[in-house]
Amino acid sequence: MPAEPIDPRYVPVAPADAGPKRAGIVRMDFHMHTYGSGDAVTSIEEFEDAVVAADLDVVCVTDHNAVHVAHTLSGDLDVRVIVGSEIKTQAGELIGLFIDERVSFGLPATECARRIRAQGGIVYVPHPIGPRNHAMSAPDMDELVEAGLVDAIEVFNSRNPSDGVNASAAAFATSRGLPGGAGSDAHYPDEIGAAWLELPDFDGPDDLVSAMREGIVVGERHPPHRAGWRPRIIPPSA
Repeated sequence: MPAEPIDPRYVPVAPADAGPKRAGIVRMDFHMHTYGSGDAVTSIEEFEDAVVAADLDVVCVTDHNAVHVAHTLSGDLDVRVIVGSEIKTQAGELIGLFIDERVSFGLPATECARRIRAQGGIVYVPHPIGPRNHAMSAPDMDELVEAGLVDAIEVFNSRNPSDGVNASAAAFATSRGLPGGAGSDAHYPDEIGAAWLELPDFDGPDDLVSAMREGIVVGERHPPHRAGWRPRIIPPSA
């Protein structure tokens, strides 16, 4: 565990121990993928079935460098869908939430964040600090924080390789006074429901950032080896 203190709300509760839903509280997964990412296999029908089975209230569809499937799902699902995208920048990946249009990949991180903000979106940093490919480092995040271009940090990601990596992200968010989110980072249907944030219901981007400060992380890491691996589905061109 990192030496820095961690907000107790960022220490995850296992999904099996989350208990029943509470009035006025929603369960929100901030980071999910479909076949539109190119490295995920979940179809629209599988996504819908898995979200219902997981009893989620709000889902963020954050395909890599794309928004077309997210827009489709926003009109199809009975649960609330936030259109987002996970975007590769020169310093690591960022997620834009509440965006309408695709943001180009390969930009400097500050420019990517500004383009997200220009659409009225919020800037969410996924799986930071750890050994994963395209994880943003603490110094690069601090550059964005000092520029006022970070809204929230992913303090729990179900695909992170260790609890320590998630704890480092949680310590960073705590020390910088940033709200924390949680995501399954699901690439397969059976990964949906592995993580969410329980937070007060909200209306729009600004209200979400405020509500996140009262959120509680619920989550568990995915097993390193999944049974039933399937070939990737090549997404349609968009």
